[in-house]
Amino acid sequence: MEDDIQEEVLSQFKERRLGGWQVLQLTAGTGLAVYAVWAGILMPGFRRVPLRLQVPYMPASRTQVSNVMTLLKGRSGGIADLGSGDGRIVLEACCQGFSPAVGYELNPWLVRLAYFHAWRAGQHRSVSYLREDLWKLSLLQKKLLAELPEDALIVAGRFPFPDWTACKVEGDGVDRAWAYHIQELRHRYQSQDIHEETS
Repeated sequence: MEDDIQEEVLSQFKERRLGGWQVLQLTAGTGLAVYAVWAGILMPGFRRVPLRLQVPYMPASRTQVSNVMTLLKGRSGGIADLGSGDGRIVLEACCQGFSPAVGYELNPWLVRLAYFHAWRAGQHRSVSYLREDLWKLSLLQKKLLAELPEDALIVAGRFPFPDWTACKVEGDGVDRAWAYHIQELRHRYQSQDIHEETS
């Protein structure tokens, strides 16, 4: 009986042709949906960012989160995720005992989504997400080298620091994560500075 009803409804739709008005409505609705996704999620990440650095939002996969946590294994203390997106890495780090766990993200919609994920996981009081434009931070690598403690470990997901050599790499492709020991980087840069001064 139910199959007969489904076949009857389907046959009515097959017999109907879309008119000009329906095609216009379908096109306008699709265009509006695409624009809403662009304006709400993708576009904020492209504002005020140098053209060569523009990267659309790509959520961290379970594999990437696992790779980052593998690189952080055996460590404790605070964690900051620069460009945290929907907050998956910050949330997982908080669940594994890192405190404070802070995410920095430019896109306000992703900050709200991150707080929603934290609320659903029951961790909304343990994590914080801040809307910050990291592109305004001049010379991020130099800032990290100057301000982080000696035992700090920097983990980069998807995009490595171009001038630094990673001490450990986990994963492949878009799920790859790179770890950098601040102490090693400082030693390397100090050695380079001494070498340049003597030359």
